[in-house]
Amino acid sequence: MRRLLLVSAALSALASPCLAFGQDPDPADDATEVAEVVVTATRLPALQLQTPGARVVDRREIERRGAVLATDLFAAIPGLTVTRAGPFGGVAQVRIRGAAPGKTLVLIDGAPVNDPAEVNGAYDFGGLDLAGVARVETLSGPQSSLWGSDAIGGVIALITAEVDGIDLEAEAGSLGTRRGRLAAGRYGETGGLSAYVSRVETDGVSAADARDGNVETDGMVSVTAGLKARRDLGPVQLDGSLRYSDLDADIDGFPAPRFVLADTADRIASRSWSGVAGVSFAAAGLQHRLSVSGLDLERDTVSAFPSRFVADRTIWRWQAEGQLGDRLAVVGGVEHDASTGSISTGADETLTTTSAFVTGRWAVLTGLNLTAALRHDATDDFGEETTGRLSAAWSLPAGLILSGAWGTGFKAPSLSQALCDYCFSANPFPRLRAETAEGGEVALGWRSGDGRLEGRITAYRLEVEDQITYVFDPVIFDSVYVNLARTESEGIELEGRAVLPAGFDLTLAYAATDAVNAVTGARLARVPEHTGSARLGWTGARGGLDLIVRGESEAVDPAGPRDGFVVADLTGRLRLTDEIELTARVINLTDEAYQQVRGYGEPGRSAYLGVRLSF
Repeated sequence: MRRLLLVSAALSALASPCLAFGQDPDPADDATEVAEVVVTATRLPALQLQTPGARVVDRREIERRGAVLATDLFAAIPGLTVTRAGPFGGVAQVRIRGAAPGKTLVLIDGAPVNDPAEVNGAYDFGGLDLAGVARVETLSGPQSSLWGSDAIGGVIALITAEVDGIDLEAEAGSLGTRRGRLAAGRYGETGGLSAYVSRVETDGVSAADARDGNVETDGMVSVTAGLKARRDLGPVQLDGSLRYSDLDADIDGFPAPRFVLADTADRIASRSWSGVAGVSFAAAGLQHRLSVSGLDLERDTVSAFPSRFVADRTIWRWQAEGQLGDRLAVVGGVEHDASTGSISTGADETLTTTSAFVTGRWAVLTGLNLTAALRHDATDDFGEETTGRLSAAWSLPAGLILSGAWGTGFKAPSLSQALCDYCFSANPFPRLRAETAEGGEVALGWRSGDGRLEGRITAYRLEVEDQITYVFDPVIFDSVYVNLARTESEGIELEGRAVLPAGFDLTLAYAATDAVNAVTGARLARVPEHTGSARLGWTGARGGLDLIVRGESEAVDPAGPRDGFVVADLTGRLRLTDEIELTARVINLTDEAYQQVRGYGEPGRSAYLGVRLSF
């Protein structure tokens, strides 16, 4: 099966041109070249095409895709799989290359925002509005040497925008949906201040699939607000950002006596604050930055079995970077992470980790760069771990770039796992070990001389040892957390873009993923074997259209097999003046009946009209 999967992926690469995935040019200008994209989540900024597993989506791409929530973007990024329990506000998590959701670290402006009170420590993307987000970066593969625990599968980093002027957006459409966003700010040579607020409200559809007889609509109200500031005081630079999110969503549950997903009055409410503040200065030939980031979160579920979880996380960090000679760039530092969270009983606990890290990039020869990263994490409860990563990028003739990486990762047990939440008997395995991972990849990229064609093919393998699993123990007749599973995933990722004549451009992405439980040989749940997307865009003098098609093969689900699907979305924009632009989007153009998670419905065809104002 694995050979067949890899061969089919390779044939797919030969059957279609390997195109590009950099930042969008303006296809209306045939002479425009695709700009080279810089990735910043690597701590040392690097070119995307020279960084294995790195992808960047900028604000222009977000708007072209008509993306409102972060999950609207991820399905088009190869190697990422979204599992969403209900389309509006339901719990939504991301798997990178088959790794479980708790193994993806999420950053907002460099601040980790994973939920310490979630069972696996995963981040819930269900209500993450893209308001105020300027770009989204993803790094696939073990990144613990950069960011520590939770980065076994990879990293998703969101960077908010510095707004200079006033941006106003309003939209309304199907399912009683209303959306508004206001952003305003002013920036000059010495810095500035900007703020944004967004509200999304919809009547929704039934979270439990309507084809199973569920007719009650499950709506959502999401409010997001934020601030961002920067000030240059000469020898010292100050910066900071703050983000608030408020989500209320109707969800369905599993009512007695059948305990099958169906219409209920269940709902969830979450409130969160996250932010970071820093001061930067130059000393001893290096650029230093002292920062503190924080997360404060409350989650309430109203149901027959109500629950309330609270969590907070504070990270202090010192980082220094600079150039040592002509060929060596380095960044290093130390940080202290204190995370507190509650469990289902209301009890809470604090886990702390103190870390030191260093990353260096050496220009060995013209066109050949080597990067090495090393990190040591000392936890108070689960020992110490040292992780590393080596990568190389070699620019070859004819626009080819050969790159590769190998790295290790680790993940400390979450608070729920450490305290054995939902365990009703004494846990016979009270001492959990940290999960560990090892992964490698090799990529071949190509960029045409004029920058109008660009693409990459990546082959990877990821192994996770001592994966923590919640299992039933017949001896004590209870379920407990144990270090049991070993998982393996390997696959191929293809991606590319072309700037075509007459204002057209084409983007393609495909991933073949073989993810299994190495103990039993069973496929991992909710990881489809094949995923892909294509976007055909046209840009004219005063507007444009984008047709986006994405699909997934069938997948294993704890509730049973989930069918594959193909859906299409159409977005358009028409600029009336330099300040006014009309927008339109049709979601699920063919009115496909499908599920991302078995049992949970998705909307049929729906349409939305909007306007954007910029001053």
